[in-house]
Amino acid sequence: MASESELVALQETLYRSSNPTRRWLHCTRRDWIIDALRRHAPARPARALEVGPGSCIYLPVLARLFAEVVATDIEAAFLKHAEPLRHSLPNLQLARDNICDSALPPASFDLILCTEVVEHIADSSAALRGMRRLLKPGGLLVLSTPQRYSPLEQAARIAFLPGVIALVRRIYKEPVLETGHINLMTARTVQRQLRDAGFALREQHQSGMYLPLLAEFGGAAALRLEQWLERKLRGTAGVGLLWTQYYVASAG
Repeated sequence: MASESELVALQETLYRSSNPTRRWLHCTRRDWIIDALRRHAPARPARALEVGPGSCIYLPVLARLFAEVVATDIEAAFLKHAEPLRHSLPNLQLARDNICDSALPPASFDLILCTEVVEHIADSSAALRGMRRLLKPGGLLVLSTPQRYSPLEQAARIAFLPGVIALVRRIYKEPVLETGHINLMTARTVQRQLRDAGFALREQHQSGMYLPLLAEFGGAAALRLEQWLERKLRGTAGVGLLWTQYYVASAG
């Protein structure tokens, strides 16, 4: 099992990967999240929470958009990685907390960001209820998580088999670690859990087409094909093949 420091290093590597598809998949997700935060940040001074900040790419954005930002994680190592940011972001606070049973006060945030976290939590329903509890009435949740049947997630099951992972690492020549995804969900499941937790969906989006082997060996040409397929799949029953699902949901 990868350590927290290895996971942070991996997350930082992904955005500058030498593999065009790998880089595009992660940068596209990053850019959608940042755009959503900018579009939905209130004009008035407000408080934001990020659940599971990972490599901390969103904390500087949140700190510019919100008067106060809190980042929480159940693992101390991830918070330790974020600690140096407090020198340049005086409105940032860090807290060790379990979102499934949060000790933070209810109705205390205007926006919560939770990206690529719930797939690591066995009881994602409890996590979403915990986030709903922490939002003020009318507050917003910006959420992203992988789609269960995307080719990338299916290929990952094979990639980490004994003997296969060594070959994958030689192909990429970059860190390749187990995803730790224990709770992959379809869009229908995520949307049901959001509604059951008391959220109303305001936006949804999908991105990220991955073609096994072509992505590894096809370079820029493979990326162009994947981008074309992504556009074709939007608005069709095949949209579940795209890697990431995104939501903006409001607390009723």
